[in-house]
Amino acid sequence: MNSYNVIGLMSGTSLDGLDIVLCRFTYENQNWIYNILNATTLLYDDYWIDSLRDCETCTGRKLIALDHEYGKHLGQQVRAFVEQHKIKADFVASHGHTIFHQPDQHTSLQLGHGAYLAAHAGLPVVCDFRTFDIALGGQGAPLVPIGDELLFKEYDYCLNLGGISNVSFSNNGQRVAFDIGACNMLLNALANTVGKSYDKDGDMASRGTLQQDLLEELNAPAYFSQAYPKSLGKEWVLAHSLATLEASAAPLPDKLHTTCHHIAFQIKKALPALHHGQHRLLLTGGGAFNKFLTSLLQQYLGEQIKVEVPEPEVVSYKEALIFAFLGVLRWQGQINCLQTVTGAAKDNIGGAIYLC
Repeated sequence: MNSYNVIGLMSGTSLDGLDIVLCRFTYENQNWIYNILNATTLLYDDYWIDSLRDCETCTGRKLIALDHEYGKHLGQQVRAFVEQHKIKADFVASHGHTIFHQPDQHTSLQLGHGAYLAAHAGLPVVCDFRTFDIALGGQGAPLVPIGDELLFKEYDYCLNLGGISNVSFSNNGQRVAFDIGACNMLLNALANTVGKSYDKDGDMASRGTLQQDLLEELNAPAYFSQAYPKSLGKEWVLAHSLATLEASAAPLPDKLHTTCHHIAFQIKKALPALHHGQHRLLLTGGGAFNKFLTSLLQQYLGEQIKVEVPEPEVVSYKEALIFAFLGVLRWQGQINCLQTVTGAAKDNIGGAIYLC
């Protein structure tokens, strides 16, 4: 087959909802072409927010039960999506919701068991994209870069501002990618303290002032100076960036303002100049809607790097789109995880398949 209709599922660390996207991928003239046919974000209710946020501390037995329950929930949402929009799909590709990610300890868990998802969706499922790469000595992340390379090759950098910011670019013919630092996980957690799910347009942040001492503390962890390949998990964010913010006595607008400076500074620090002239940077993820953060980012990057925000559908659903694409590559038995990105022993084909 050279054309697939695939449903991609993505749940980010910021807990802002489940992204469901139906994509068509067509291979023509040695290039992959994508079309987003339908997309939606399903907000989590209080039960799932509490369950997903707190389950890293639950017992092993409860975690297994929750993995199965969440897989069933995903399957039910896919079935409802299919029925509501009268969709025909070849299969589902699911990232799941990350609970643990400590690849140096060979630990990474994305909740949402594929067997339960397939059983309740009534469709084949590709999932568990990270485990094989970790078994090969890699980070199991980031996984999006091969999608950046094959679907968004016209950009010099692909930057995602999700719960954690990450970047992908080609350097001397090799794809490079890594997690930069916490992003929406910090901004949303701060907004939550006053009953808001997020800081719309960065309005509160724009009214704050820079706290230099806090900025230096946020920039201090050794991770920011480590060489790639590298990746971050929720555990690191809780122990470092969020702990620093919680310990600060600064007013909320100042914390938000300073955190935006921290995010922009670390992004600038992470991006090398790849060639002479202007570079194009594709900006996606929920943080791309934060007007204060995006304007600040452009200031930090200067004229050499042009920040480009695509149509809202790509901004919001690029990760779900690319996991759908990773599913296509897995379905075809093609490499979907790059050694140069993760540090694994070799390029590999990640993903478990549950047939229905």
